[in-house]
Amino acid sequence: MLRVNISRKLPGLTVEVSFDFDRGILVIFGPSGSGKTTILNCIAGLRQPDEGYISLDEKVFYSSDDHIALPARRRRIGYVFQDYALFPHLTVKENILYGIPSRCKKGKNYRIGTLDVLEMLKISDLQDRYPAQLSGGEKQRTALARALMVEPDLLLLDEPLSALDHGNRRALQAELRDLQRIWRIPFVLVTHSRKEMHALADEIIFIEKGRKRTHVYPDMRRAGLNLAGMAENSPSPVVDGNVA
Repeated sequence: MLRVNISRKLPGLTVEVSFDFDRGILVIFGPSGSGKTTILNCIAGLRQPDEGYISLDEKVFYSSDDHIALPARRRRIGYVFQDYALFPHLTVKENILYGIPSRCKKGKNYRIGTLDVLEMLKISDLQDRYPAQLSGGEKQRTALARALMVEPDLLLLDEPLSALDHGNRRALQAELRDLQRIWRIPFVLVTHSRKEMHALADEIIFIEKGRKRTHVYPDMRRAGLNLAGMAENSPSPVVDGNVA
């Protein structure tokens, strides 16, 4: 169970959110500048909240009351960044190996093999190429592979499909769903695309100006809740499937 209850002041915006999430894919949906990436960064340990609490199962990542702030390297979280953040001077295989924890590198003690991840994401034929030689979809798969080599207990994805064309986006949406079922860990994905939200979400949190407006649970989705209508009634306009 992921538990988040945080407050973080930004220039012109205060992010204050509280939610629990157990399994599947949680989509954090909202307009640009609403604090979505800040939430991911606080969970990952790349930013520290001003106050609050973050935990995964029995492991406390952050607690202002107990003066706990676990560094990112000890949280065992995979993170796929919006711009992929691949190292341009490393090959696909070297980028992926970079994600392996140092404790595993020393003893070659990997729970999952690099080749397994390469084949799972259909990039085994690309392992000797450099990022400049890859398409957008191939870069995204490489970034996903590197995040999975961390052997994460939680996977965070920041606008992972926003730079892809329609065909690659559809293919990777299906692959993300399959990956989540295989790994059986929580995925938290940020997007401002309504189509992406519908395709991927088991649960949805609508964010507006740093605050949670609505949390849509699986039973609400199964009951046929009109999520499109909720998005369209948001104070932020929806254009071409995206929140402007």
